Amino acid sequence: MLIPVGYVVATVLEIGWDALAPLIFRPRVGELLVNTVLLLLLGVPATIVLGVGGAWLVERTDLPGRGFFSVLLVAPLAIPAFVSSYGWASAIPSIQGLWGGLLVATLAYYPLVYLPALATLRGLDPALEESARSLGLGSWAVFGRVILPQLRLAILGGGLIVALHLLAEYGAFAFIRFDTFTTAIVVAYQSTFAGSSAAALGVVLATLCLVLLVIEAGARGRSRYARVGSGSPQPAERTRLGRATPLALTALVALGIAATVVPLASVVRWIAASDASAFGEMPGALLQTMLLAGGGAIGAILVALPVAWLSGRYPGRLSKALEGPYYVASSLPAIIVALALVTVTLRLVPGLYQTPATVIAAYVIVFLPRALVSLRAGIAQVPESLEEAARSLGSHPIVARARVTVPLLVPAIAAGGALVALGAANELTATLLLAPTGTRTLATQFWSAASSIDYAGAAPYALLLILLSIPAVALMFTQIRGRAR
Repeated sequence: MLIPVGYVVATVLEIGWDALAPLIFRPRVGELLVNTVLLLLLGVPATIVLGVGGAWLVERTDLPGRGFFSVLLVAPLAIPAFVSSYGWASAIPSIQGLWGGLLVATLAYYPLVYLPALATLRGLDPALEESARSLGLGSWAVFGRVILPQLRLAILGGGLIVALHLLAEYGAFAFIRFDTFTTAIVVAYQSTFAGSSAAALGVVLATLCLVLLVIEAGARGRSRYARVGSGSPQPAERTRLGRATPLALTALVALGIAATVVPLASVVRWIAASDASAFGEMPGALLQTMLLAGGGAIGAILVALPVAWLSGRYPGRLSKALEGPYYVASSLPAIIVALALVTVTLRLVPGLYQTPATVIAAYVIVFLPRALVSLRAGIAQVPESLEEAARSLGSHPIVARARVTVPLLVPAIAAGGALVALGAANELTATLLLAPTGTRTLATQFWSAASSIDYAGAAPYALLLILLSIPAVALMFTQIRGRAR
């Protein structure tokens, strides 16, 4: 996980501070910093409001059509961010800049907050809310003083993942011509491969990620959220929306149209304009995408589980110190991760250069936080007392964990693996650079056509990417909805 960070540090040391400082402290970097910081300051809160608000409406209110809206709110997760940007750019060619970037990114990434918030709400003990109401608190006070604090892990974890995606996103912003550190780094690396300008931008981007990690770690605290038993046998009392019902319905319908209908409509429109030649290479691209994405998901779960266990069971400075590099490395743009792996494999293990193993390693590095956050939240809600009871009955610690803890973690493992597979299937830059010659994934084929303004040729790959994402999204959603109260 430290290979990409070491690559940036080694490049900086090789260049030297005297040559690096003028590249960092220049107007262009200031412009990129403003764009990126504004994107974070506006985009992350927007996704939190949409994610938490949507989860609360479908899980804790008397909103009509809750089942339909609970599915509609998660649907954008099946549409890659660059496909959503492609859809909006097709529908409104003039969309660009900060507000265009905020629109596309918020609509694409709010489900990353909605899903953990929904999972947490379904796992809360309704007795807590019943006790608060018995003490005279109204519905809004119960939400603010009882429910919202219990959502802290989901909000912080989901918000952190969104922030890391915003820092590393390339395709969605390239379509609408919005410059961030990542888009600038990709351009710099493409023109100079490993030039000093790109390294300087990478240093600033890594620093931004470190700041985010410090903020998230401090806000997370050491509170415990596990409970033993199913809690209150009664379902949680639903808040009556009353006169606010039409407003809530209008807002959710508008969100569904903007996040799902607009991109899908553009894809369908361009498919109608495409010819048979656009479908010729799709079967091979689909198979290669599934194999590489599946390998990345398995690898990420295996790597994330030990660190998530330490973070959940033994929170402290050591676990945070071990967890930090995972996020720092994953915050770097995929092209930097890819170039780091190219450098290391060529110099140390040439046999791994441009092999599937290197591609999977890049997927693990880039998408590990998706697995880590899911596993950490799952471990935090598994009571340690259950494992201790198994030990007291004579079970070996390893056996107790395998028979008691691991089955309770299956939903978190499935959700984390599905999230990683989703990201890997949609990854562009690292796949282009690291994949063996002749490898074609759905994402790279889509990008090849779309970047050449062949929107009709790109549409079939966009549709297949969406269809491939649906089972993973359905798995996560089913696991969350099936949680025992």
